[in-house]
Amino acid sequence: MNEKQPFWKITALEDMTARQWESLCDGCGLCCLNKLEDEETGEIHYTRAACKFLDIGACRCKDYENRQENVPDCVELTPARMRSLHWLPNSCAYRLVAMEQDLPWWHPLVSGDPETVHGAGVSVRGRVVSEDDVGDLEDFLINWALPGGPIKRKPKKRYAED
Repeated sequence: MNEKQPFWKITALEDMTARQWESLCDGCGLCCLNKLEDEETGEIHYTRAACKFLDIGACRCKDYENRQENVPDCVELTPARMRSLHWLPNSCAYRLVAMEQDLPWWHPLVSGDPETVHGAGVSVRGRVVSEDDVGDLEDFLINWALPGGPIKRKPKKRYAED
C-alpha cells in the first residue's frame, strides 16, 4: 500500500507554502518566553515570564501580524534561521522538521486536535506570567521548558467493551 506522506516529511522547509509553514507551529508558546543567556557559557535559560503579547490561555500572539513592530527583538522564525536557532526547544516542530525528524503524537497536525499540545504538558498554558508582572527575570528561571523537557506520555487507546 502506498500511503500519501504528510507534507512535513516530503517538503523542505524552504519549499513550504506560507500555510504549511504556519501550520507547523504547535501553539506551545515556548518561543515566547523571555530567555537569559549566560555571557560566559552561552547557555540559554528559560524564564516563566512570557512576552506581554502572548495570550497565555490560548498560547498564541495577540497581534501576530504586527509582532515585529510591537516587539522589535521578537525573532521571526524562517527556514533560513532554523538551523541556527539553538534556543528553540527540542519539541519545536520547525526544529524537528529542519533536522528531518517526525512530529510527535501530540502535535496538532498529527493528532488533529490543537488541545493535545496542552494535554501533553508541552505548552506554557497555566504555567507562566506576563513579563509586565515581573521584576528581575532571574527570579523567574525555570527548568521545565528546557529543550527536551518533560512531556506526558501518549495516552493509551481505549477500546469499547464488547
